[in-house]
Amino acid sequence: MRDEILARVRSAIGLSRSTVDIPRDYRSHGSFAPGAPELLELLTDRLVDYKATVIRSTVDGLAAAVASAIPTGARFVVPPGLPSSLTVPDAVVDPGDLTPHDLDAFDGVLTECTVAAAETGTIALDGSAGQGRRAITLVPDLHVCVVRAEQVVQTVPELIARLDPHRPLTLISGPSATSDIELHRVEGVHGPRTLVVVLAT
Repeated sequence: MRDEILARVRSAIGLSRSTVDIPRDYRSHGSFAPGAPELLELLTDRLVDYKATVIRSTVDGLAAAVASAIPTGARFVVPPGLPSSLTVPDAVVDPGDLTPHDLDAFDGVLTECTVAAAETGTIALDGSAGQGRRAITLVPDLHVCVVRAEQVVQTVPELIARLDPHRPLTLISGPSATSDIELHRVEGVHGPRTLVVVLAT
């Protein structure tokens, strides 16, 4: 019955059932291999443009770089599975049952990431070990995120290709910011007001 009614409507208004082929020749790969110096510079440029802080580090100096991003006396929450080399003094490992109210009592969160797209300055977290559940990255006012050079790709399609669509994905492009009706920028409305990216090469 439904198909018959819809067929009559289509006939009455002259709609045909034919479809139009849309070319799908979108650029899906960048010009540079993951982790190329050009991509690290581009990612840094985009993040700084979004008002994030970027700390460049060697892999050997990663722990010290992370420590430099943690304000003295700050109360931090960290996800389970964070490497032991990435430590925050007196940090609380998220047990999974902290409420948004509980999380609001923390000054910041330290996580790793899955992948980052240099062209858009987008960092993706998938909730796996070292990244944690979405709430811990959205409620505290400071997010310190470790990005390793080999995780940096050029384009968003390359970023998407590295993600598991069945995982809880969080995409971050700079600190949380929005604009009111008069286009005044307001930070920290939908997530951390401050994003510090520690980029390890």
